Amino acid sequence: MKKIFIPIVAFASLLVSCNEDFVDPTKPSQELVFGSREGIIGAANGLQQLWSVDRTSPVYNTITGNGFTTKELRLINAGNVDEGELSVGGDVLSTKNAVVNNLWSQCLVIKSESQKVIDHIDVLTAENERASVLVHATIFKAMALTTLVQYFQSVPLKTGKNATFDSRTDVLNEAIKILKATEPILDKTTGAPGLVSTINYKNTVYALLARTYLMIGDYDNAIAYAGKVDLATKSVFAFDQISPNPIAYISITTNNVFQPVDLTLGLPAALAPANTDGRLNFYIKPGSNPTLATGFFDSNIKPIPAYLPGEMTLIVAESYARKDNLPQAVIELNKVLTKTAATDTYGIGANLAPYTGALTKPAILTEIYRNRCIEMYMSSLKFEDSRRFDRPAAGTAGAERNRNWYPYPDSERNNNTNTPADPKI
Repeated sequence: MKKIFIPIVAFASLLVSCNEDFVDPTKPSQELVFGSREGIIGAANGLQQLWSVDRTSPVYNTITGNGFTTKELRLINAGNVDEGELSVGGDVLSTKNAVVNNLWSQCLVIKSESQKVIDHIDVLTAENERASVLVHATIFKAMALTTLVQYFQSVPLKTGKNATFDSRTDVLNEAIKILKATEPILDKTTGAPGLVSTINYKNTVYALLARTYLMIGDYDNAIAYAGKVDLATKSVFAFDQISPNPIAYISITTNNVFQPVDLTLGLPAALAPANTDGRLNFYIKPGSNPTLATGFFDSNIKPIPAYLPGEMTLIVAESYARKDNLPQAVIELNKVLTKTAATDTYGIGANLAPYTGALTKPAILTEIYRNRCIEMYMSSLKFEDSRRFDRPAAGTAGAERNRNWYPYPDSERNNNTNTPADPKI
């Protein structure tokens, strides 16, 4: 079925900052767009378009920013100045950087537009349609919030002139609250005619809750929600030739912007993948030198997962380790180490022997970090992981990342007097 799509940027606040709405009077009014079933469905589809398509999308800018900041990627063409700044990091990363600006502004747009869909959900009268669209919009709002706090120290939860900034903890708690609010209706999310259908709503809500609870340090809930995810079910952002995979289209298939750094995947020698690790041949084209990406990024129409099964298993492993249940942590870690491509829904398998390292909390956590970086390569999660696992920070000896947080974009600072001071690095 042909999907209904109304581009949100046609009527919405294409936010240059969080404090003003800029409305084009030649475009459809908000009342017109959100006043009909077709408008609501189109706006919901537009959220996925904003999230995943083009160089302005969070998909492009998180994978790119994270990849350069944590040394996963190498720059191919120095003419890509913004990506070049990210590859150097430190003071070189400017407040005018387009990747950083797009990451910030597009997540704020998605946060705002998701809420508009939620606010007008009663336009839909069919129960399953209403549930599906409500959960769809909530997922994108939660992803926007949790993405922003992976890169910036604080984020405004409210939209308005000179909006105040909220703490990381408050933002994560808000994401948890809105995701939890969808639980009573998850069994009713059977989709809607015209609504994009490649996201599994129940599993994605559970996966995002597991991820967010881990970020906030609630390990019992992280374990509980990761355990609810059906690891055999896919949930993806789909692409076609009209709306192509942005990493493939902009960079990998053209070999124009970036490629994987090398077979270390950006890890220090002590943590680099073993030559026999089957995940190398999933993410890196076998025999390529210099290395070329495969995985989810070597075709314009390849989908990108919303989460990976291995992420859920490693969330459980890490949570048990942080709760000092080391034997159970190793059991979960071994599920990832011994997993074969044939038993993973996306074909990601290390096919290695079980863990034989020291049965100490630091050693097990280090091995979990290592496997997160390999299993979830180019997933945009390594920057957050690097801080959480207390890896060598920017500006220190042996630094494994070139920034600790991103600076706030000029587009925000110039329009909001409440913008906090930029982090030192």
